[in-house]
Amino acid sequence: MTYRNWLTTGVVCAAIAFVIATGAFFHSQRPASADSRAMILAVDPQPLVAVTKGGERSFSVEIADTSAEREAGLMFRQEMADDHGMLFVFEEARDVSFWMKNTPMPLDLIFAGQDGRIRAIKQGEPQSEAMISPGEPVRFVLELKAGTAARSGIEDGDLLRHPAIGTAHN
Repeated sequence: MTYRNWLTTGVVCAAIAFVIATGAFFHSQRPASADSRAMILAVDPQPLVAVTKGGERSFSVEIADTSAEREAGLMFRQEMADDHGMLFVFEEARDVSFWMKNTPMPLDLIFAGQDGRIRAIKQGEPQSEAMISPGEPVRFVLELKAGTAARSGIEDGDLLRHPAIGTAHN
């Protein structure tokens, strides 16, 4: 009888240990907000075009159009091509603020209104918690590698064209 109780106790303890170990493994595999892995979104098949005084400049973009995607943005991204960026799409024009915490790359933040017209271009410093805002409501924010806006001749008042912007005139 005593042997049977020890056997039952051993099996129960082993089962509990297995459940705890399995839970710990799966919990460690789940990405968390403090996780240092970059979010990579699919590249949109349509390029974003910046219409400048010097001509048109095309960029491949990832579209961040959900709260979770906008929150993660380019955090933890170590590198990005010169002709690549992320377009943040908000449901409506509103006051927005960005920061560069957990973002190791310096960025240009290009703020555009409902019509796709650029309202402000700001620079983001890596790992900074300083708030970056255009000072007026916007509907879109395009993040590019730092210096890309200047090299491409992108200025306030220029136009951003993309299907996500073209359909945003609700």
